[in-house]
Amino acid sequence: MSWDFNGVSVWEGWEGPRETITHDEEEARKALLTLHRPVYAVSLDGQPGLTVEGRPVAGQGNAALLALAPALTPEALGDSDFKTCYGTRYACYGGAMANGIASVAMVVALGKAGFLGSFGAAGLAPERVEAAIRQIQEALPQGPYAFNLIFSPNETGLEQRLVDLYLKYGVPVIEASAYVDLSVPLVHYRLAGLQTDARGNILARNKVIAKLSRKEVARRFMEPAPRDILDRLLAEGKITEQQARLALEIPLADDVTVEADSGGHTDNRPLVGLLPAMLALRDEIQAQRRYPKPVRIGAAGGISTPTAALAAFAMGAAYVVTGSVNQSCVEAGTCDHVKNLLAQADMAEVTMAPAADMFEMGVKVQVLKRGTLFAMRAQKLYELYSRYTSIEEIPPAERQKLETQIFRRPLEEIWSETVAFFTRRDPAQLERANRDPHQKMSLIFRWYLGLSSRWAVNGEKGREMDYQIWCGPAMGTFNDWARNTYLAQPANRHVADIALQLLTGCAYLWRVQTLILQGLRLPATLQRYAPQSPLVTSM
Repeated sequence: MSWDFNGVSVWEGWEGPRETITHDEEEARKALLTLHRPVYAVSLDGQPGLTVEGRPVAGQGNAALLALAPALTPEALGDSDFKTCYGTRYACYGGAMANGIASVAMVVALGKAGFLGSFGAAGLAPERVEAAIRQIQEALPQGPYAFNLIFSPNETGLEQRLVDLYLKYGVPVIEASAYVDLSVPLVHYRLAGLQTDARGNILARNKVIAKLSRKEVARRFMEPAPRDILDRLLAEGKITEQQARLALEIPLADDVTVEADSGGHTDNRPLVGLLPAMLALRDEIQAQRRYPKPVRIGAAGGISTPTAALAAFAMGAAYVVTGSVNQSCVEAGTCDHVKNLLAQADMAEVTMAPAADMFEMGVKVQVLKRGTLFAMRAQKLYELYSRYTSIEEIPPAERQKLETQIFRRPLEEIWSETVAFFTRRDPAQLERANRDPHQKMSLIFRWYLGLSSRWAVNGEKGREMDYQIWCGPAMGTFNDWARNTYLAQPANRHVADIALQLLTGCAYLWRVQTLILQGLRLPATLQRYAPQSPLVTSM
């Protein structure tokens, strides 16, 4: 193996067993992977080599010390306060994926391995979420786990029902996602857990992780709860006078997850620009507010390889979050057909499509293009919604295409099903639709947008070309990294194992780059980390 050194050593010497110095590539890889021990680059007979034995010394020693990389284990990555706050071993969590794709099995597998997992409650009926709470609390009585709360401007009643469930069962952490503004139910959850200890320190029993991508939204979560919502909750008797006072002294969120180009709701922003901007905003607010503990900033969107995790931590992320890659795992609550499509996806095989939950607002989600026509058909629905004000205005030829190609049924039948659905879920939606034909059109079109994701989850036969599969470009980069390894096959993808592989590879690459930055030239093959065998067995 050809090695070289072009730096200027600031060290003097190394002392230890000369026979432990290796110039062999595989032995060097083992040394770099011995993460719990420092690795030394030394010059023996004029040739660089690596060892994890011995120690630096003043003077010549047994060999010249060229460079060193300290020990760094996966557990040591990230902010220790994050791990303490949530009771985890690792500064990494599995983000929520709606409709229970981030399933009970996924949250439990992550929790048992020392990772936080967020259950994908969005899109599920409260009864289903309640059952998931019971299952997860039984499997993880001491945690860690979180539940998702998604911004629901069209279904505020549903958002409040979920918060009521979380408070009833003492769910300790929520991951608030897709928020463009604060909601009363979200603030209620946070404030209902405020109290003080014997020394007067504020304790926030209800933790909030806000997942977002806009600075104006981040500011709202980094500031205390707004006064108007405090007054409303106080008037309704949902919080106490003491909780209202305490709320003015702490941020609304404990953590802000900066969501870059990701699957589902996303602004497609690059992490390399977004994360530093959010860190600067946090520091600005902290200088003004002087919170006892600053808001932590984590990174999501694109965290699908060890290199990406390393970049996030190097830019200052307190923790990292996985998303799209988890959807192809065994524990994901979606069908095998979807998992196989995801395992074949390339980085460019994603696109934007109208979102079901904020359809009228023109909000879009990022989805998979491979093997489905959902994005094209969903965009057609939004174009018709933008062009016409009622179903009756749609030209007969266009309506026939809708009924035969997209809905596959008469629109009258779709409306009947929509009425039955919202009668149970949110009758206020029907009241609006009866007054506003445009709103009625929206609800009919949302029938397709909503069911398309459930068809994908359930593996609905005959509807494969309509599957809505949330996915970011990270899925393609993961597949590139996993190619020719055991992780290439979906059957071998377990969520906790993947998370630990990413962190292990991150620590490995950090040590490699530490040596390179000191002038050591390593073979290209040593500058990559590939998973060789599972680090976490399925549980």
